[in-house]
Amino acid sequence: MKLQQGQVWKAGEHYLRIVRLDRLTVDYKRIKDMESGEGTHIAATKKEFCRLLKGASLLESSAPFPTGR
Repeated sequence: MKLQQGQVWKAGEHYLRIVRLDRLTVDYKRIKDMESGEGTHIAATKKEFCRLLKGASLLESSAPFPTGR
């Protein structure tokens, strides 16, 4: 699976949405409630982020997600 900006992953009770993807770093938002879309922005290395995704599942791109507008 290739990481892409905008992907949403379900990891445990949290959702992880990739906000910005660089060569070595990933900025993502950790969200507890998809309805509100409120969460915490976190920066991590790709290696750290991939470890977080172990056992996580990628949500379908057609799933509704608040844009924060």
